[in-house]
Amino acid sequence: MGGTISGEHGIGLVQKGFMDLAFVPAALDLQRGIKALLDPKNILNPGKIFT
Repeated sequence: MGGTISGEHGIGLVQKGFMDLAFVPAALDLQRGIKALLDPKNILNPGKIFT
């Protein structure tokens, strides 16, 4: 249907390993960059998706 992987409250640990199938590397880099800007100390959901 054109969507991407997700869970009820975001990407779950099971889907984490498949992120590279759903998103191009540039999109993942962008998401990592946004996470780093908003949470530089990695205290919000540490280890959940981008570690």
